[in-house]
Order: sequence, then structure tokens, then C-alpha cells
Amino acid sequence: MKVATRARMTKFGMTTAALMAAATIGICGAGTASAASTEDLAAVIESGLKQPASDVILNGNSTWTAPVGNGPSSSSFLPAFAYGLLNPDVAPPGANDWSCIPKEGQEPVVLVHGTWENAYNNWALMSPSLKAAGLCVYALNYGKLPLPNGGGLGNVIPGANGTGDIGQSAGQLASFVDRVLASTGSAKVNIVGHSQGGLMARQYLTFNGGADKVDNLVTLGATNHGTSLLGIGALGRTINNLGIDVLGPVALGVGVSGIQQVYDSEFLKTLNRGGDTVPGVKYTVIGTRYDEITTPYASTFLTAGPGATVDNVTVQDGCEADTSDHLALSYSPRAVSITARAVGAETAGGVPVPVVCEPNAWLFG
Repeated sequence: MKVATRARMTKFGMTTAALMAAATIGICGAGTASAASTEDLAAVIESGLKQPASDVILNGNSTWTAPVGNGPSSSSFLPAFAYGLLNPDVAPPGANDWSCIPKEGQEPVVLVHGTWENAYNNWALMSPSLKAAGLCVYALNYGKLPLPNGGGLGNVIPGANGTGDIGQSAGQLASFVDRVLASTGSAKVNIVGHSQGGLMARQYLTFNGGADKVDNLVTLGATNHGTSLLGIGALGRTINNLGIDVLGPVALGVGVSGIQQVYDSEFLKTLNRGGDTVPGVKYTVIGTRYDEITTPYASTFLTAGPGATVDNVTVQDGCEADTSDHLALSYSPRAVSITARAVGAETAGGVPVPVVCEPNAWLFG
């Protein structure tokens, strides 16, 4: 830690010197600044000193589990969150029945929670809804990383997962999907991810062999292109790129995965460098105009590349009564019905489930 701290202070010192040089040039004119100061300033500007935020935290190894038992259904996030505080390792209702065999023509569904969430509190409505439609449903808890290892302050909340390195979490999802495929005998799964869950699933598709094992990916409020956190994150990234590491200390609070989801992070640039999609996968991307986490909300939407299809959906289009925000989105009856239809859910008559429009309140669901 001491070595990292000294390195950080050294870089900050270089930046301070460069800023002083800039002030000298501005006040006294370029001719009075020394050549060395000018060269130092140019070098700093050219490099940008884009110090990875992970340099200032202990980026440890996270863990994952397959929840056991099932909690009750919930129609909104807050009651589910409260139940999850006392039961952080329980599965949502209808999930993780390892004896379930998909009907012919259907595929198992894997639910992937978001940052600081868990399998239960994220999916206590979605899971039983999909199960009632006759689908085999599975959910994991991933990315559990203690505070001293870089997991952030969210770990003081029981059941707060998804705080570890997203690349590691994608490997955990890969292991869970393989277990689901082995149990069900299916060739592919459908994945539904909320917030980081959607982003992490894309990491799995691109870098962990998931493209050959996934038919449909549905995301809800996913941080696919990062978040500005209503401008705060974008400002922090801009300041970081000027050489002053403000996001590093923030990482101590929000954790590794939180910083990776801030606009223009190295993680996001690497993931999106080859395009938003992979061939052979169908994407349904659900967003809400009232999203206060994935901001601007349209940044969740994807552009289809070769061999992929993308359906970008704003829940308020055709249903202004749905005012779901980020947390309420997975409890939106409309979003649930859009998701169910995308993953092949059918009515008792064998036709695709209809998309509904019902009121859903901001935050309270």
C-alpha cells in the first residue's frame, strides 16, 4: 500500500508541476517558460495520466454462489430488499429447481442481478412470473467481494453482491451457465440481466465463450455504455483524464465494479471496442426514461452488429403510466411481460404472452 501511495503522490506531483507550468505560460507568456517545463506539460497532456482506479484499491478475488431455498413473491423492490436483508442467500420464488426440464422448443432462463443486489431482491417478481409461464428459471449471486479487498461500502449491506471485478464475475456466470446446461440438457440458455447484470452478461458473451451458449439476452437498465451518474461520473472521468485521480478514492466507496461502469472506463472501452453485439445472439434492451442510475437512459441501448438483432425498448413508449426508475424496472409488469415474450414464454394456448401496460411507481414499484 505504501508503494502505491507514493506512486500516486508522484503522479499527482507531476500534474501539479504541469499545471504550474501552464499558469506560468498563461501569465508571463510562452517565451518566459523554460523548455523543460513546456516539455513536461506536453508530456502530461499527451499521456492524460489515465491512472486506473483499481491502482488505489486492493482488487481481490470475488466469489459466487447458487442460492438455495426460495423466498416469497414480491410486487415491488422495497419489500424484497427488506426480506433479502434477513435472507441474503435465498433464491427468488420459482428459481433453481435443478429437476426442471424445459419444454420442447424452450430454453432455460438465467437471471443476473445488478450491483449491490442479489438474486432474490432483484428477481422476486420476474422469477415467479417466468416460472408460471412454464420456463425453467435459475439465478446466481456473483461478485461478492469484501470491503478490504475493494468491494466498496455496499458490502455492509447483507446480500450486497456484484461489487467485484466484472471480468471475474463473467467467469462466474460462465460456470453457472455450464451447470444449468448440464442439468437441463439444453444446448443454450436465455439470459436476463439488470443493470450491471446486463453489462456483465455481454462480457461473458464476448470474452468467456458465452456466444455459443446464449440464444437471447434481455437487459433492463443495463450500464452498456457506462453511466454519468447524472453527470457526476462523467465529470470525475474527465478530471481523472486530466491527471488528478478523483475516481480512485471514490472506488473505495463504490467498489471495483462501480468504477468499471463509469463512462469511458478502460473496462467499457475494451468491451465495446469490437461493437455492441456478438453474432448469433438476439438482444432485447429495455430502458426507462426515469432511470437515475444509467444516465442518460438511452445509453443503455445497443447497435446491432453482423449476425445479431437488437430490439431497443423504452417502457414508456405506449405506456406512460409506467414510471419505473432503475430499481423498479425489474418490478415493472410491462418490463416483465416484454422479457417473458423475448425468452419464449407462452400462454396456455401456446401463443406468445402479451405485452401489458400497468402503472408502476418510481422507486417503490
